[in-house]
Amino acid sequence: MANRWKSDLREDSVTDEAIYLNRRALLGGMAGVGFAGGAAAASEMEPNSWEEITGYNNFYEFGTGKEDPARHAADMTVSPWSVRIDGLVDRPADYAFEDILSKMVVEERIYRLRCVEAWSMVVPWMGSELADLLELAGVQSNARFVAFETLLRPAEMRGVSSPVLEWPYVEGLRLDEAMHPLTIMATGIYGRDIPNQNGAPLRLVVPWKYGFKSIKSIVRITLSESEPPTSWNKANPREYGFYSNVNPEVDHPRWSQAQERRIGGGLFSPKIPTEMFNGYGAEVAGLYEGMDLRRNF
Repeated sequence: MANRWKSDLREDSVTDEAIYLNRRALLGGMAGVGFAGGAAAASEMEPNSWEEITGYNNFYEFGTGKEDPARHAADMTVSPWSVRIDGLVDRPADYAFEDILSKMVVEERIYRLRCVEAWSMVVPWMGSELADLLELAGVQSNARFVAFETLLRPAEMRGVSSPVLEWPYVEGLRLDEAMHPLTIMATGIYGRDIPNQNGAPLRLVVPWKYGFKSIKSIVRITLSESEPPTSWNKANPREYGFYSNVNPEVDHPRWSQAQERRIGGGLFSPKIPTEMFNGYGAEVAGLYEGMDLRRNF
């Protein structure tokens, strides 16, 4: 596939986490640091710790507190697991997770994660390009959008008893966004299997969009001609648009998006400026050429 970035790292060449945090020279070659011209220099991309990444996140199916997912997500059964791929594809089927892994090229990607709540992290993901998974199912020529659906299992997900959102959680991308080389399906962090609270066993990662677009614990992917509904847009379309690209020039109605707080720096650490498209503009700005990004927020 044109413009694809290939890593020389595979599942059998994972670096120990303690060593990982000090290997600055290797970070310079990672995709999250840059397809040409993208994101920050490697010196600005030191990943957050395992504890920060796995202990502070949003997964409302397990509660609305930042620590709730780490406390309660162990209740979720993640094996066996399959993903239904249907809609405008040549080979609709329930794809077993193990079968997906056996056919995908697993790479290491260090990406910024910017939450719509104005906090951020840097996460070392292991995963595969979403484009490869979609091509496995065979994308039909009239497909324009990709919809995603999270597991809904009330007996294991205490948070779904709350009407904070309409369940199951759903998200969507335009097909060109989904097929972009930066868009991955993550299966691990720091070379370990992705923890339940971070979206095990398979989650989307779209690094130039706010974090809620990167839907967790995916059980269904549907290709369609029309724009699919998304959970936060259904809940409050004034605050959460379909695109949800990181944009410091378009504030959330209740807070500024011009700056962010990096998790791990302390509650009173100085905020840092937020970059357009979360620093990935050189790679993805062309997807939105001619679009009014204030209207299509």
